[in-house]
Amino acid sequence: MLRLTLWEVFLRSLPEEFLLVFAVYIFSKTVINVKRYIIASMFFVIAVCLIRLLPIQYGVHTILNVIVIIILTTNVNKISINKSIQASIMAVILLFICEGINVFIVHYVFKVNVKYAFSERLLKIIYSIPSLVIFAAIIFTYYFYLVRKNKLSGVINGEDI
Repeated sequence: MLRLTLWEVFLRSLPEEFLLVFAVYIFSKTVINVKRYIIASMFFVIAVCLIRLLPIQYGVHTILNVIVIIILTTNVNKISINKSIQASIMAVILLFICEGINVFIVHYVFKVNVKYAFSERLLKIIYSIPSLVIFAAIIFTYYFYLVRKNKLSGVINGEDI
């Protein structure tokens, strides 16, 4: 079980899940429908918190989260299943890379004992923020690139635009 404290939900999980849904939009090159984005993100936050309560091995929750985000972005956000699968996997892999970069920086640059830092709840929140910032920076940079190059396609009321 990977229980989350209220602090972890608000300071880490909430922004991360909103960014993940945003990343799926961006990697699928779909114009963002704000209402659908917020609905899908809120359902995703709830699903992630519930999945983390399940008595499953570490890592299995990631697979379940990917399945949930695919279902949500396909049904709520009206992104095609192929784009949703591809974008979801790309977003999760990018998030893992950002977390790996963060652990490297924390361990080798700041010389912090990673096992200790990520076992304490408050330190875990503080030391995991840089990975979220790196992830957000990459996603927003790619988003602004797509907007500037006019490469986003959209879906309105189930119809392509």
